[in-house]
Amino acid sequence: MSTTFWIIIAGAVATYLTRIGGHLVISRFDTIHPRVEAGLNAVPAAVLTTLVAPELLNAGPAEWAALVVTAVVSLRGGLMAMFLAGAAVLIVARQFVG
Repeated sequence: MSTTFWIIIAGAVATYLTRIGGHLVISRFDTIHPRVEAGLNAVPAAVLTTLVAPELLNAGPAEWAALVVTAVVSLRGGLMAMFLAGAAVLIVARQFVG
């Protein structure tokens, strides 16, 4: 089998072990401190920021247009509406703007 296959399998196993390990640690506590809960609730936004921020350093007009639309939709719409609007604008802008 190819090296790529084994890299994917290793990544999947590492992800699974990380998630199950976190679940096992948290499940040992009867109550979770509000600060810990707030920190855990902030993780998805932090991960999303780490994915988007480096791309903005090399962003062109299509990416900036998608970012602006996504920010505007996020003020009124839900997460799925925000994602779909940003993706749609990015696809269309890359087709016509470049």
